[in-house]
Amino acid sequence: VLTLYESLSHKQLPFFLQLMRNLSAQGLAIPCPIPSLDGEILSSLQRKPAALFNRLPGSSVELPNLQQCQTIGQHLARLHLATEHQQTLPSNPRGYSWWKAIAPQLMDKLPPHEQALLQQELAFQSRYHLTDLPRGLIHADLFRDNALFAGDALSGILDLYAACEGSWLYDLAIVVIDWTSQKGPFPDVELSHAILKAYGLIRPLSALEKGAWPVVLRQAALRFWLSRLMEWHSPRQGTLIQAKDPDVFALRLAEFVKNEPRLRDLWPGD
Repeated sequence: VLTLYESLSHKQLPFFLQLMRNLSAQGLAIPCPIPSLDGEILSSLQRKPAALFNRLPGSSVELPNLQQCQTIGQHLARLHLATEHQQTLPSNPRGYSWWKAIAPQLMDKLPPHEQALLQQELAFQSRYHLTDLPRGLIHADLFRDNALFAGDALSGILDLYAACEGSWLYDLAIVVIDWTSQKGPFPDVELSHAILKAYGLIRPLSALEKGAWPVVLRQAALRFWLSRLMEWHSPRQGTLIQAKDPDVFALRLAEFVKNEPRLRDLWPGD
């Protein structure tokens, strides 16, 4: 597979390409960059950064089943542990500082009830920094369309270009929100338990993470609501990627705020 990079530079890409190479070498289902004849994994084509990768089989799933949810939980834990000793990590470009900076630019584009929701959630999140949660490298974008399955077997985890430093629980929250919410804005309890239990068999989850779970779910919903709002109202020039509907995450965040006690039900019992 030939990849041409539109938004990442020659300077940014070596970290991500080497990360994929290392993870693939550890047996994870990650596309591995293929070196050129001179041994380089990053090249140029038409004055743009370019790289070749081995093609992985399978396809993404629209409605993940219980087995597929368990599998993605296991592989996310393996990814986290495979990088736990990595020293130099990119900072999260879309963390709390970014939320605060981008929100005022979007506020007047929202109807009054969404303005109130955004202001309320920013005030809520300002009370929680959660810097003591277990952390390291996170995928930060492991939606269903960034994973490939051949039947119930995971055959690929794609698009690690958002990978950065963060809490591993936040990465789990992103997965739970997207992989278990196809029947409505609130995640499916059984599928959420399947992901968390499978993950916990590889990397046991702590009482601290359990306590932070509702806050982190709301963080993940807020982050992707803001990202989609930005892309919806300020699309990149020349992009062929269709902006995704931000209302999906607005509804999810509103549901989380309204039913916050139910968020604890998404955490499996001891």
